[in-house]
Amino acid sequence: MKTFRAAIDVMPHDNLLDPQGKAVSGSMNNLGLPEITGVRIGKHITLHVEAKDKHAAEAKVDEACKKLLANLVMEKYSFLVTEG
Repeated sequence: MKTFRAAIDVMPHDNLLDPQGKAVSGSMNNLGLPEITGVRIGKHITLHVEAKDKHAAEAKVDEACKKLLANLVMEKYSFLVTEG
């Protein structure tokens, strides 16, 4: 068995409102940063997984995202698995 590290990003679907992102985006002008717009806020998750190979590790991470880490009705996710 090898140890793999996963970096997971969970974000609201593009067609859904993001109240946190909207509030932060609206505050950028007050901070003197009017060039920054369209802020979207999500989650970044890192974890380690023991698996026989990278493909098996990716399958486990995908399963974890679908079952627990992301609400698929409201969120999308992407991840990168690396050895070590």
